Amino acid sequence: AVVSTQSTGGDGTISVRELGDVMRSMGQRPTEEDLVEMIAVIDMDGDGAVNFDEFVGMMSTKRLEVVSKAEEAREMREAFRVYDRNGDGFISAEEIRTVMENLGQVVTDEEVATMIAEADTNGDGRIDYDEFVKSMS
Repeated sequence: AVVSTQSTGGDGTISVRELGDVMRSMGQRPTEEDLVEMIAVIDMDGDGAVNFDEFVGMMSTKRLEVVSKAEEAREMREAFRVYDRNGDGFISAEEIRTVMENLGQVVTDEEVATMIAEADTNGDGRIDYDEFVKSMS
């Protein structure tokens, strides 16, 4: 279907331009290519525009994606804080050992060194938040 880029004139559908206006008013920054792609994906009846039900479905999906990402980031921060016992923004070998022991796991110095080496991409001997996130992905 050819995507309408003109105003729908109150016919109950949203064109590419109108979709962009609405999304920008909601704080999003879609490109023209993003908008065309979104309409192609959610235009269930193939008329080249988005009706109200199609729009609500798309925004609900987008909101769920945003909420899911925010929840994932919050959980990652909480997990980092569990290890960063002194709150200095880094996970040290001693902090790993303490957490593992609290979980009932006895770890050797070599095992702790291996854990740090696998996550410590900048080589400073400790794990910062970004390294932690990358190692958990």
